[in-house]
Amino acid sequence: MSSTTGTVTLATEGARSFDAHLARPAEPRGPAILVLSDMFGLNEPIRAVADRYAGRGYAALVPNLFWRSDIPGAISYDDSQHATAWARLKALDLDVVSADMRAATDWLRAQPVSNGKVAAIGFCGGGRFAFLAAVRCGVDAAAALYGLGISQHLGEIGQARCPVQLHYGLQDQHIPRQEIDAVAAGVRGWPNVEVFLYPEAGHSFANPVRPTYDAAAAKLATERIDAMLARI
Repeated sequence: MSSTTGTVTLATEGARSFDAHLARPAEPRGPAILVLSDMFGLNEPIRAVADRYAGRGYAALVPNLFWRSDIPGAISYDDSQHATAWARLKALDLDVVSADMRAATDWLRAQPVSNGKVAAIGFCGGGRFAFLAAVRCGVDAAAALYGLGISQHLGEIGQARCPVQLHYGLQDQHIPRQEIDAVAAGVRGWPNVEVFLYPEAGHSFANPVRPTYDAAAAKLATERIDAMLARI
């Protein structure tokens, strides 16, 4: 299925623009997808995620949630840049991020490119944001892949009125098992929340350009997310 891509502006603040990558299918179907990047920002691999969804008929938007940061653009995956990326991620105000995600969700919902519903899918730091989108931003479904720090927000789980999937690799070098266990315990009893564990997968297991990419785990996670999308 053919698609078109481009940059849209969701808001402005002084000289800064809240930019986003939009991948629009020729024949939209189902919900629109809010794709939430890892700490490296709006780079080619995350644009490719949106483009793949558009190729399958889903309109997909990647908002640049770092647009207010000192470094608003993409940061390289090079090891020498990891400290910079971590510092930028930690400096984000999560209340401001949540407001920006709600604005992006409302923008997507108003476009004639979907069935009026929006699903959030996030990776790493964006996995945490996907969880926050479920509890704060009124999305219709959310999937967090190797989301950082979700245990800090378990007190908000009752605000999630939509299906939520949390995907973790048990060999994740950035998310300790204690975090995963805390999240699993914290969402137990909520029928709309599912936790999926991948015993052999590490961090960034769904990113094909990272050394920890795990094709089998990525395929299974995608299938589970697809099943959720088909229900909304």
